[in-house]
Amino acid sequence: MFIYSPFDAADHKLQIFMSESCNSRHFSWLMKSCFPNPNHKSLIITPQHLNPTLTLSSLPDDLLLECLSRVPSSSLPSLSLVCRRWFYLILSPSFILLRRQLRLSHPSLFAFSPSLSGVFSATLSFPSPRPAATWDLSLCLPINTASLHSLPRLVSIGPRIYIIGRNSMLRYNAWTHHVTAKSPMLFPRKKFAAAVVSNKIYVAGGGGSRAASAVEEYDPETDTWRVVGYSQRMRYGCIGAAVDGVFYVIGGLKIGGASGNGAGGIEAHVYASSMDLYDVEARVWLRSRAVPGGGCVVAACAVAGYVYVLTSHVVELSFWRFDARRKCGGGGDDSSEGFGEWCKMKSPPMPTQIRLDGTVRFCCVGVGDNKVILVQVVGCIDDLLRRSGRSQRGFKDGLVLVYDSGGGEWSRGPDLPEVIRRAACVSVEC
Repeated sequence: MFIYSPFDAADHKLQIFMSESCNSRHFSWLMKSCFPNPNHKSLIITPQHLNPTLTLSSLPDDLLLECLSRVPSSSLPSLSLVCRRWFYLILSPSFILLRRQLRLSHPSLFAFSPSLSGVFSATLSFPSPRPAATWDLSLCLPINTASLHSLPRLVSIGPRIYIIGRNSMLRYNAWTHHVTAKSPMLFPRKKFAAAVVSNKIYVAGGGGSRAASAVEEYDPETDTWRVVGYSQRMRYGCIGAAVDGVFYVIGGLKIGGASGNGAGGIEAHVYASSMDLYDVEARVWLRSRAVPGGGCVVAACAVAGYVYVLTSHVVELSFWRFDARRKCGGGGDDSSEGFGEWCKMKSPPMPTQIRLDGTVRFCCVGVGDNKVILVQVVGCIDDLLRRSGRSQRGFKDGLVLVYDSGGGEWSRGPDLPEVIRRAACVSVEC
């Protein structure tokens, strides 16, 4: 019995269609139609058909920033020389933000050393410095600014490093290697405290009585300084740090005074082992804090909500951590519960050849996000060893020690280059 299906009828019609239409002639025409005819003039693209204005520079700023932000760090100095527009785009906050989002910027240690023949600088990349790593000598300028011959203070905002001298200031861009002269402080200072709070620079201490008491604020956007407050205690040789909107003025000596009597000696000791806290937003001074155990503060820095302080007790060093994170929201709160407590950390392993006197100088810098504290020893070590008659074998001026705040251990970093002496250091994005 034969059963007729509509599907069989459809197959029969398809076979008839294929036999009538899909012969070799029709199939050849079908294949040729899929490829363009090279002899057809409308399909030939010549240079005259291209828009000459479609270049990289013709892109809007947002698209151009997306392109420039992906360039390797080694090419940034060359890009800044292409044109004025590219130069200012690379200096813009948007460019810095894009580099951070793409994780193309990383923390580095910048060392600055002035001399009579000019200034020298070097950078050391983090977060994993090894003894085999080397410093990159990045700057050598014949600058004869007298105020930079004495050791200046360094602060950084992103890739910009501000070199603050007694009566002059320079801004160095670590990405473009461009140096610009900026407005000096209102009062000449020497061995003062400096730190950055909310992208503004604050200085205090140093110099005469007027300079030591005035707290100055620098706005990088307007290149202007102004006095925003006055210190309770006038310090000389102090160190600056900043955490959670508070400017810390740490250590130093009293200006105008210390007499030889017992009261004067006690007061000088209090200055050397304490820190004053200035609330930048509220424009008020909070209760001062003192380092437990006393001693003389020789170095300090801030990292991820903590202030690290290195103190000297003539024959030994102590390393302390102060929890500077606000517990009660700040806003001028001066209660003891507004901040954390002091915690003693592992002391740095100093070589036995070093005597803790004025010959040796210390510099403490926070690098990275709560990972590394770097303490650098700079001083006339060769002169010290020569006077003491001890051997210089196995010891080199410019010792660098790295403290891992996560593991709580010290390690040896690469020594400073030979040309870097009496260096001031700061952490910078590169």
